[in-house]
Amino acid sequence: MATSPPPITADDATIRAALAGAAVGALLPALAQITGDLSVLRADLRPDPANVFDPDGGLTAEQLDDARAVAFDALVRFRDGGSVVAPHPREAELRQLLAFVVGDDNEAAYHDLLREELAIDGEDRRAPSWLKAEVAPDRPFSVGIIGAGMSGLLAAHRLTQAGIPFVVFEKNEDVGGTWFENTYPGCRVDVPNHLYSYSFAPRIWPQHFSAQAELLDYFRDFAAEHALADHIRFGTEVIDATWDEAAASWRVRVAPGRPDVDPAAAQPADEVVVVQALISATGQLNRPALPAIAGRDSFAGIAFHSAEWNHDVDLTGLRVAVIGTGASAAQFIPIVAGSAGELHVFQRTPNWLIPSPDYHEDIPTSLRWLLDHVPAYGQWYRLWLFWRMHEGLLPAAVVDPDWPAGESISALNEMVRLLLAEYLQTEFAGAPELLDQVMPHYPPIAKRIIRDNGVWARTLQQDHVHLRTETIDRITPNGIVTADGTIHEVDVIIYGTGFDASHFLTPMRIVGRDGVELHERWQGDARAYLGITVPSFPNLFCLYGPNTNIVINGSIIYFSECEVRYVVEALGLLLEGGHRALDCRREVHDAFNERVDVRNREMAWGAATVNSWYKNDVGRVAQNWPFSLLEYWQQTRRPDPDDFHLT
Repeated sequence: MATSPPPITADDATIRAALAGAAVGALLPALAQITGDLSVLRADLRPDPANVFDPDGGLTAEQLDDARAVAFDALVRFRDGGSVVAPHPREAELRQLLAFVVGDDNEAAYHDLLREELAIDGEDRRAPSWLKAEVAPDRPFSVGIIGAGMSGLLAAHRLTQAGIPFVVFEKNEDVGGTWFENTYPGCRVDVPNHLYSYSFAPRIWPQHFSAQAELLDYFRDFAAEHALADHIRFGTEVIDATWDEAAASWRVRVAPGRPDVDPAAAQPADEVVVVQALISATGQLNRPALPAIAGRDSFAGIAFHSAEWNHDVDLTGLRVAVIGTGASAAQFIPIVAGSAGELHVFQRTPNWLIPSPDYHEDIPTSLRWLLDHVPAYGQWYRLWLFWRMHEGLLPAAVVDPDWPAGESISALNEMVRLLLAEYLQTEFAGAPELLDQVMPHYPPIAKRIIRDNGVWARTLQQDHVHLRTETIDRITPNGIVTADGTIHEVDVIIYGTGFDASHFLTPMRIVGRDGVELHERWQGDARAYLGITVPSFPNLFCLYGPNTNIVINGSIIYFSECEVRYVVEALGLLLEGGHRALDCRREVHDAFNERVDVRNREMAWGAATVNSWYKNDVGRVAQNWPFSLLEYWQQTRRPDPDDFHLT
């Protein structure tokens, strides 16, 4: 995790060079905080809080020069004064600092949320507000957590803070979840990395969008720093969990190994672990999905899913087919193209690409110097990223009912479509036949938009790479047959077909009150109140559950922090009140889901007919949160006792 920087000893030239590319929206508040001199927050240098797509907040070149001159003077004074950090800002001062970033009106509405995200001076304002030793010191109470990925580790840390005994069941041999399992070439995060981290546990990342190994190291380090591994049972798969009404407990049946991978393999005897509350932290993207293509199992060559990459296979010179062109495939296809003798890319639906020139780039030396040497800059830089992304393109995803039907859903959505189409036209200017194949004909944001730094066009325009848009008819022992009868003979098939996202908590069997089985209740249409609790399943909580995915705004870690706080505070409500069980009221659950459904139908991903993993087997958007990040924070800040039956 990030540590406090040493005193600044750099010369003036080094400081000037570091400030040359600094984000003013983060730089001036950071310097005002550490020096205590709020005069650096000049009104004429304040970024436009509405101009979130400009990394400089709409400031002119002259304003940027003035801002960096002000920053230079402040930083030199700070250095020459011994790098002594000013006392924690008072409330009125903090409001000034925040308002400089987001504007006065937004500061008033977002103040408490922004303070949590900023984590100024190491504050952890999302930590539990209670301790078991104080509210229920003598009551036996333990919690089971399924999964040691990003959400599971966070839940474990918060339970440690609250003093609640817990055990984590992890099917893999290490922490990290999706960042442990997905080791395919090119795997990296597509959210700015300084935002893709716990608010209270910052890190100085090597790249703007770091690779899988860096993400895995972050979660390993987090687990080690907070001594979480002692509570994790690695190589342990949860088979089922049954609510015991008489004991007000969950009976969790576990088995060593991964029986879902090799059901025929001999397994040691199952074990039952009893806990009073159960948290599912399995997420949405943990079960690879294979396409239902006739003859799939008949292929005589090598085949694997991108989430289970076969690193023993050397693709050099081989004939390779990749089925799928989604987010994962767009990352590994350019690398596979670098070694394959021939590459066939089978595309069902083209993607909108958003230009991201720094997608594979290291953070510049200037930014690294500021993060390494200027106290608080990392926190303000993260907050600056949060504000610029907190709603992002969300307004462009809202359907205008008066907008004519076509390839966009509103005037703003059409503007986005034109900008993204122009990017594709520029990238494929020399290949008009490819441009026709890669140009989407559905509204932007209806599917996940892919980050691109030009590598997609360069890859597809190579002579040995062939984009195939014909429907796949079947797979044979020798290759893939398309609907036009063409046989594409290949040595290797790689499935870049994503995950079985809408089948939450599978393949586990969860039995609640009166013998109700969760998947029978859902019937392929998973629902939960706030994505967290389900009626008739007391003391059961989901993290990254139904309708908690975000599409084009913010970081999923933000949602996990909101959810985990809600869960831990719900446990506090249970213990402090002397209750045995907490069960979401059906009418509360149903009203919430009706509101979510109505709004999702008014969004691009609900209104468009294009295929998407956002929709489940019955065609409902079961993945996405259609409202603002502020609204989810407000609704999960603390549980309302009236939302539950408290037994």
